[in-house]
Amino acid sequence: MASPFVLIALISLADALTPPYVELGPLLMAAPAVTAAFAGFRLTALVSVLAVGARLAVASLQHTVGVSSRDGEIAALAAGAIVVVVFTAVRDRHRRVLSQVRSVSEAAQKVLLRPLPDRIGPLTVASVYLAAEAEAQIGGDLYAAARTHTSTRLLIGDVRGKGLAAVGDAAMLLGSFYGFAHRQETLPALAAHLDGSVRWDPHTGEDNGEERFVTAVLLDFPDHGRCVHVVNCGHPPPLMLRRGTVVQLNRSPSAPPLGLGEFNGGQYALDKFAFEEGDLLLLYTDGVVEARDESGAFYLLTERLAAWGDCTPDDVLQCLRGDLLAHVGGRLADDAAAIAVMYAPPPRHPSAAQGAQPG
Repeated sequence: MASPFVLIALISLADALTPPYVELGPLLMAAPAVTAAFAGFRLTALVSVLAVGARLAVASLQHTVGVSSRDGEIAALAAGAIVVVVFTAVRDRHRRVLSQVRSVSEAAQKVLLRPLPDRIGPLTVASVYLAAEAEAQIGGDLYAAARTHTSTRLLIGDVRGKGLAAVGDAAMLLGSFYGFAHRQETLPALAAHLDGSVRWDPHTGEDNGEERFVTAVLLDFPDHGRCVHVVNCGHPPPLMLRRGTVVQLNRSPSAPPLGLGEFNGGQYALDKFAFEEGDLLLLYTDGVVEARDESGAFYLLTERLAAWGDCTPDDVLQCLRGDLLAHVGGRLADDAAAIAVMYAPPPRHPSAAQGAQPG
């Protein structure tokens, strides 16, 4: 904070002690320029006024006021200071607008794409969202969870396209999921309902007239089934980590993405997989597996996941986040989202266990 004032004092002193034909006054322009680098409009304006005032004082002391060359020098200093002050004012305004945009984006994320609870029924869950745009917190990737009377249902998806239109489509699909997923209909019925929501929404794809769709995976975890039901709608298949081995859950051919259900007549295949205690299931969007490093190599998620076999869901996503950003050099080309799920039933109370013993 003191550096601009020190500059003005030192330059003015040196200018006053040198002969009038040695023009050091233009160096005073450094003071408002330095101030603009770290301060706002008001302090930059104050330093600019002090710099011009100091130059006038030195010119008065040297009796050079009225000399055309010296007056031109002072006018140039004043004009440069005005430019710096105007630039600082415009920059501060843009910063305020950007701060407001960030606040709105953060609020929208909290409402639209809330982090999943750490525990849902008998499941331990963790979630992460990485936006490709540095100033955006949300995009076209989405995830959600809902409870029924007997199970937990998860959704992860990726809206085709980018920008506000993709965010709007994601909000529409999430609202439809939350409104229907808690019912007792089958998972294929839920997929058909979501497909209709995307297909018949009048706002879908209205930004450019192109058809818009959503790749998605729907999962249902029965509370007492030790299994998981999966319906895949054109999305990268979930990965199951079991005792250090990673397998893809893609037994049946993938159905078309949501919004393109007319191509399969609204029929969705339901797959059932064992999901035992200690197994870890990873759901992700294509922003993870399509991430490239500087050489163009894709991120090898399956190999990375196999090395995290003893980690909790939260630890797995922390490792995934750091490893993925390191792979791409800190900047993703596409949004990325992931959910890690592990079956972890609550421990039985000792008294309950004793009461269950015969005799």
